[in-house]
Amino acid sequence: VAFDKTGTLTEGVPVVAAILVVAGAALDAEGLLTLAAAAERPSEHPLGRAIAATALARGLVVPPAAEFVSVPGRGVSAVVAGRRVTVGSPLLPGTTPPPEAEVAQLVAHLQGEGRTAVVVTVDGVPSGVLGLADRLRLTAAGTVDALRSLTGRTPVLLTGDNAGAAGRVAEEVGITEVRAGLLPQDKVTAIASLQADGTRVALVGDGVNDAPALAAAHLGIAMGRHGSDLALETADAVIVRDDLATLPAVIDLSRRARRVIAQNLLFAATVICALVVLDLAGHLPLPLGVAGHEGSTVVVGLNGLRLLSRRAWSGGEQKG
Repeated sequence: VAFDKTGTLTEGVPVVAAILVVAGAALDAEGLLTLAAAAERPSEHPLGRAIAATALARGLVVPPAAEFVSVPGRGVSAVVAGRRVTVGSPLLPGTTPPPEAEVAQLVAHLQGEGRTAVVVTVDGVPSGVLGLADRLRLTAAGTVDALRSLTGRTPVLLTGDNAGAAGRVAEEVGITEVRAGLLPQDKVTAIASLQADGTRVALVGDGVNDAPALAAAHLGIAMGRHGSDLALETADAVIVRDDLATLPAVIDLSRRARRVIAQNLLFAATVICALVVLDLAGHLPLPLGVAGHEGSTVVVGLNGLRLLSRRAWSGGEQKG
């Protein structure tokens, strides 16, 4: 099982914890946040929503944006009050590399604190960095442990976030294999590498960036409450209430269902073969044939009903 980070292992409701303005930028912290919020307002990404929500919560007047462009894995770009504003990676088209000495230090400082750093560029010039923090889901660590017991392998973390923030989350939930800084196509490549030895891979994600990897995995699972429309459309299954604890439970239930199906097929085939042999070897009375055939159907139905028991639905959670 592979997990996305933001909105999957974390609650997907990040908050802006720090606003750092580049020295010499003709903006203060509120001005930087206002421009970033205006550019992010049409975005479906959890970080974009958080930036817009923080500006509104502070009572800032967020102007409308035009020419909005979203580049999956990179960030967004829009024209705000006649200025081209990009939020996310400084490598979006139309921007210039940031001054190494300052912006890189600000980014490194925030990432060192386990926060997600987002660069805000105005008219091609990096003007500041926003630091966002998210809370881990309460069931994340237990789910990872349960999946490790069920599958025999520790889940993998695939994220577009920085290595510092990803490593902090992975350490808290017990994940040892982390692949950070991934673009959407990089996640697809990572899924392919996990599948290379014949391993069946399930990916759990929620964002637009996860959609290609959800399609590439054997089983794509989307978080339903805050998941993007594209992720929900692409996924094979949806966790409606965003409760990660249902994941090991449903995997365990699917294995039980497979075993029950095999039992039912074997039992039904055995009964039919026995009736055929009796009929060919001698004489099979009609009442006995009907009773044997219909009786096996009843037994198959009753055996299948065992999957409705509370124990069957909570098996994965109990193992965790």
